[in-house]
This record gives sequence, C-alpha cells and structure tokens, in this order.
Amino acid sequence: MSILFESTKIGNLELKNRFVRSATWEGLAAEDGGVSPELKKMMIGLAEGGVGLIISGHTYILPEGQATPLQLGVYKDELVPALKDMTDAVHEKGGKIVMQLAHAGNFAAEHLLKKRPRVPSLFEGLAESPRKEMTKADIQTLVSSFADAAARAKEAGFDGVQIHSAHGYLLSQFLSPYFNRREDEYGGEIQNRCRIHVEICKALRETVGKDYPLLIKLNCRDFTENGLEADDSLTAAKMLAAAGVDAIELSGGLLTSPKMSPSRMGIKSPEKEAYFREDALRFKKEISLPIILVGGIRSFEIAEEMVESGTADYLSMSRPLIREPHLIRRWKEGDRRKAECLSDNLCFRPGFAGKGIYCVSRERESK
Repeated sequence: MSILFESTKIGNLELKNRFVRSATWEGLAAEDGGVSPELKKMMIGLAEGGVGLIISGHTYILPEGQATPLQLGVYKDELVPALKDMTDAVHEKGGKIVMQLAHAGNFAAEHLLKKRPRVPSLFEGLAESPRKEMTKADIQTLVSSFADAAARAKEAGFDGVQIHSAHGYLLSQFLSPYFNRREDEYGGEIQNRCRIHVEICKALRETVGKDYPLLIKLNCRDFTENGLEADDSLTAAKMLAAAGVDAIELSGGLLTSPKMSPSRMGIKSPEKEAYFREDALRFKKEISLPIILVGGIRSFEIAEEMVESGTADYLSMSRPLIREPHLIRRWKEGDRRKAECLSDNLCFRPGFAGKGIYCVSRERESK
C-alpha cells in the first residue's frame, strides 16, 4: 500500500489518508452565509470521493470580514444548526471536516458591506478607496471573534478549525511588512507581527480546549516586494507551534502577487507541480509539526514523492477536486492517471455569477 493511504493523526484527529481538500470558496452559501443544500451536497461528494480531510471554504467570522458573495459564515449562533447538519452528512460518509476561520481585512467585499475594510495599518497606495486602521480595541475584538467562531465550529460538529493566515487576508496582512506598518507591539519585527496570531491561538485553546485540532494556513513567502519572506515565516511558524497549533498548511503569494498567477496555471509537467516544495522541505527540517503542502499537486507520483522524501506529511488540493471530487478514490482503486484539472482557473468565474464554482472546461467538453 502506498504511504499516501496510511492512517495518520493530526493531534488526536485520525485520518484515513494523506490527502486534504484545501479551503476553496464555493460560492454556494446562502445570502447570510448559511449552509445551502448545494453546499452540503458538495461536501458529501468530497467525503464520498475519499478525501482524508476536508477543509471548508474560507468562513467569515465577522460580517465585516466577508470576502466574496455567497461565502460561508460562522459569525452568529443561528448558523450552527445547518452547519451541524452538514458535518453530520460528511461524517455519515466516513469523512472528516475542519472549518477554516477567516477575515478578509483589506480584501473584504466593500461593495457588499458598504463600509471601509479594516486593515492593520494605513499607507499610501494600499487601496483605491479609504480603509480603517485597526485600533488595539479592534484587535482584541478580532481575537475574541476568532475564539467565538471556533466555539461555534466545535458545537456544529467540525473535527477541528484552521486559521486562515495566507494570501493577503487579514492575519496574513499582519504578518506581512508590505501591509503592516504599525509602530506599536503589533508591528515591526516578526515577533510583534505574529503577536495577534499567538493571542488568537491562546484564546482558541481557552475556548475549545487543548485537544481540539487547531491548524493554520500560512504563507511561506508573499512573493511581492517588501512582503513576508521565508526566514520570518519560519520564525512565525515556530511561534505558532509553541502556541498550540497542530499542523501548518504551507502556501504562498498574495491575491495581488502577479508572480503567483502563472505558477497556478498551465501545470502540464511534474516540474511545475508542488511549487512550494523547497520551502516545505525547509520547514520540515526545522519544525516538528505536520506540514500540509498545497500548490500544484496533480500527479499521484509527485504526491507520493513529497511524503517519501520528507518534504511534506500531507498533500492539499483545490482545483483538481473541483473537477474530480472522486479523484482520491480513483487513485486508491488503482487508476493513477494524473488529475484531469487543466489549471485554467475558469472554475471560479461562475461563482461570481452566483452559480457556484464548477469545472467550466469539463462542462464544455461534455457538450
């Protein structure tokens, strides 16, 4: 049996294989962020498809933190029953599911919220429209809101939570000197820029307990001038490990990083796969936490190589599972052809049209 199908644990969370569905905005939630029948169906499909761990789409913890239309929310207690119905359905199919907790910060959906997005600090050129610099009181409210959201996720039956601190969303903005120009204890050196993360981890542990699985999605680098670099990211990761995080999903780039767009498209050869592998290997050498590697995994052989070489412990995928939610089951049954995903990024367009994400290319091929 391949090492990819071994049973493992993240904290006390038992997983049947090393494949993770990376958090993906589905564009299928209700207007208020609630679970819709279509979203529940998608999660059931992933569980049936054999994914070892499903991470929900980025789920906004406060209304002001919403990033996209029809995005899943966990900002109020009234959302819990439908979330519980979804996790029950996933568990009935033998799946495990973690909720990703997020706040968009600078990239909040201003046209939906009708208010200025909140940011770690103001500086010229950050955005075309005005932003609101967060006060220390705002920061403490944010910390509490993450803890409250984690409590709702636990009540709703999620098997753990993941803090979203990648791609330029709010917590990623705190880590990045590109965004974070604060001059108080939350700015400056990486130990200060990571302070809010440590406070959130502490608040979560006090709320959900020391044994509830806590993951984080982290940029290895921002790939932008004056952004987060690998040394600081590694320092932050070590601080997070000490603060009680159970696993790190390693990604990279900002929503505004032009360099990152080409790497995510046209992945047609093994050399273009696993494009954060060098950073992941460095993290593995210096941190004892499990590393979940995301970014361009398309081939079973490359996935297997990443684990066997000690580069990563788990492989996380997004777009391949949009086209083939049963990909992992196919691989386990012996059909090891690479994922059918064309890496054309067309899948997110229907989401912004209110139809939810799906593989546009597959639909065209079937006509």
